[in-house]
Amino acid sequence: MTVIPVALGARSYDIVIEDGVLSRAGELLSPIAHGRRMVIVADAGVGAHLTTLRTSLTAAGVASEAVSIAAGEGSKSWATLERLLDSLLALGIERGDHIVALGGGVIGDLVGFAAAILKRGCGFVQVPTTLLAQVDSSVGGKTGINARAGKNLVGAFHQPALVLIDPQTLDTLPVREVRAGYAEVVKYGLIDDPDFFEWCEAHGERLLAGDPDARTHAIARSVSAKARIVGEDEYETKGRRALLNLGHTFGHALEAEAGYDGTLLHGEGVAAGMALAFAYSVRRGLCPPDDAARVAAHLRAAGLPDGLAASGCRASGATLVGHMLHDKKREGGTLPFLLARGIGQTFLDRSVDLTDVADFLDSQPS
Repeated sequence: MTVIPVALGARSYDIVIEDGVLSRAGELLSPIAHGRRMVIVADAGVGAHLTTLRTSLTAAGVASEAVSIAAGEGSKSWATLERLLDSLLALGIERGDHIVALGGGVIGDLVGFAAAILKRGCGFVQVPTTLLAQVDSSVGGKTGINARAGKNLVGAFHQPALVLIDPQTLDTLPVREVRAGYAEVVKYGLIDDPDFFEWCEAHGERLLAGDPDARTHAIARSVSAKARIVGEDEYETKGRRALLNLGHTFGHALEAEAGYDGTLLHGEGVAAGMALAFAYSVRRGLCPPDDAARVAAHLRAAGLPDGLAASGCRASGATLVGHMLHDKKREGGTLPFLLARGIGQTFLDRSVDLTDVADFLDSQPS
């Protein structure tokens, strides 16, 4: 078992990583439950994991209820949030109760936001079952839903009480979902850890093939990096946490253009976005072309989109920039971009001209 602390003072919590931890989740959650019932919110695709979790809770003397939510990005909506809140209120949720989010990033974001606003704040626990959620979205307390104008535009910072990561849940995940989650693993190497990117180049194929040691190492390394950055900049006010958004400005625009209909998964958008961020950094004279080529090559080798054409997007640069104008990081009329001086040398640039970004996107191979 690996335990990684997220140091946030009174809001500190642990991330527990262990193969098979889901089957003994009850003993880890019992001290948090304090004899109260727990409500598990799960997506429709994790039935077997839900059974394992509830059985474990029962064995530990913790009663539980379950609420099912449809899988997919479409569930991060006002309509689903309202239905979830009504269901939780009908179950008599109290402020001292904990809600358990069991599933991928969509469930974690949705349940975390519901917990943040229900009765002005309930506790919640993250039990992520996808690689993307395990290495990224379950840690750090960012919660929210999508709006018509764009992704994650409505939400709150609300830290979980505990994160339980069972890498064995990835055995039931479709290969495409594992690949999409791997994009967020690669991201940590590109931000500030070139040695980890080299590890990805050497061992990524093993991870994607389901090698237990490789995936546990990648999860622990990624989570440790995110815990450190979140501990330094919980609310993204110092610029440090913004580094975690590498590839997301381009990626969210691609997702918005795709309509969040599943044709482009979030991790796939991030992969294409990271390749575009490096290519744009080359255009700006910031990054060696060989580094950008190396990033694109590794993403291709992992079966991920390595740019605009591979993402399936045929929109104009102006259209994609239009989506970017709704980015939640926009401030004072300017939109900060995550660019790179090389692999492991990501930085925040507040001087980017969006007209130049549109021209760059139009210049990409179609």
